[in-house]
Amino acid sequence: MKDILTELEDRRNEARLGGGQRRIDAQHARGKLTARERIELLLDEDSFEEFDMFVAHRCVEFGMENQKHAGDGVITGWGTINGRMVYVFSQDFTVFGGSLSETHAQKICKIQDMAIQNGAPIIGLNDSGGARIQEGVDSLAGYAEVFQRNIMASGVVPQISVIMGPCAGGAVYSPAMTDFIFMVKDTSYMFVTGPDVVKTVTNEVVTAEELGGASTHTKKSSVADGAFENDVEALAEVRRLVDFLPLNNREKPPVRPFFDEPGRIENSLDTIVPENPNTPYDMKELITKVADEGDFYEIQEDYAKNIITGFIRLEGQTVGVVANQPMVLAGCLDIDSSRKAARFVRFCDCFEIPIMTLVDVPGFLPGTSQEYGGVIKHGAKLLFAYGEATVPKVTVITRKAYGGAYDVMASKHLRGDFNYAWPTAEIAVMGAKGATEIIHRADLGDADKIAAHTADYEDRFANPFVAAERGFIDEVIMPHSTRRRVSRAFASLRNKQLKNPWKKHDNIPL
Repeated sequence: MKDILTELEDRRNEARLGGGQRRIDAQHARGKLTARERIELLLDEDSFEEFDMFVAHRCVEFGMENQKHAGDGVITGWGTINGRMVYVFSQDFTVFGGSLSETHAQKICKIQDMAIQNGAPIIGLNDSGGARIQEGVDSLAGYAEVFQRNIMASGVVPQISVIMGPCAGGAVYSPAMTDFIFMVKDTSYMFVTGPDVVKTVTNEVVTAEELGGASTHTKKSSVADGAFENDVEALAEVRRLVDFLPLNNREKPPVRPFFDEPGRIENSLDTIVPENPNTPYDMKELITKVADEGDFYEIQEDYAKNIITGFIRLEGQTVGVVANQPMVLAGCLDIDSSRKAARFVRFCDCFEIPIMTLVDVPGFLPGTSQEYGGVIKHGAKLLFAYGEATVPKVTVITRKAYGGAYDVMASKHLRGDFNYAWPTAEIAVMGAKGATEIIHRADLGDADKIAAHTADYEDRFANPFVAAERGFIDEVIMPHSTRRRVSRAFASLRNKQLKNPWKKHDNIPL
């Protein structure tokens, strides 16, 4: 018996070494942690339960039968994050460059199936060179099996991908279908075709970092939701994100202890909106002053900065935030911001996370580049996302809400539950100057008359009271009371029930 126990421990120790100490040292030399070290940092101490430690590949081509490593390049299992269950896989770059084989894929599929069945998030730590070439179509089949489970898990359990090394070819499509993608600066990249192929086909000379690095995907492509300095920071931030999310679509998000008075008055908000309607202010200040303890977890911070998305807590409960940012493009909606916000709204609706919308939007960004790029259809995505969402929706208009953008930003007409406005709100078809020049076109040559008409228009329409008279605004509130009013609104909506008509699925304007 003792010999068998010793053999088991020896086999475990060998499996834990992955591709061997030399390759582990090479991984560390690149500034990267090993697959097992990453799991230890991500999960609560001693909570990890591993599956399939001794699984090995079955390939006998190209001398592969002589190169076998226990685990076959991926570590899978489950554990807890702050006591809540998650499933995790971590690709091991020290074994065949983390490449995906038939058995490697089967290990990932196994925990995906278990996560869907048992209702817990899936976190993938990706560090892979792509398909294992020696296995050919078997490897490609393995990818497709993983993809199919990503699709089945979508909207059922949260899926989080962390790119911690190369991620190329078919390997990028599994993360692309997950809810959140995080990258590590300087050590991770994602692309469908690498720099060498790009050079061969298009004659473009580009580095891996320029083509698919963290900066590219967080600022230009919007593929990734955030980038962090190193593995340790990335894993700590994933732990923080999981704390905001429910385990599955049948559970509510977790309620955390809070030490912030729900009725807290913030007098500084009474002066946050400048006197000049064209002067910007930082909407993030409002978000943090409304949130419990000023804690805000921003999503896609570096992309489409004219709109802000992320999570806060109110009375310890998770709330998704969508807010126009007057500091960038005056808070206009455009193609990028509409896509960014629409995806975030749909995620919140999938997982019963209430949505707070803060509105200061002068309209959609004009121009040929926007129209040629399909701003009509992209803007419709955000409109569609808000309109189909059945979660509690509370909207606060702080300043401008002009034209179609007023409708799009969670208006009462898109089934907003509570729609508040500050006294500084201006709800109209367009700004006073533009409206006056259309209505009083005959007086365009007379500057004094136009000025008088503009002042009259501002007095009559550049306020929230016309909309309030129609019932489109539930209440005009004092800015300093925003936290109290919003907190009470969400508290009253905790048992909200709203169902859309039966359908197989909708056909959002993609």
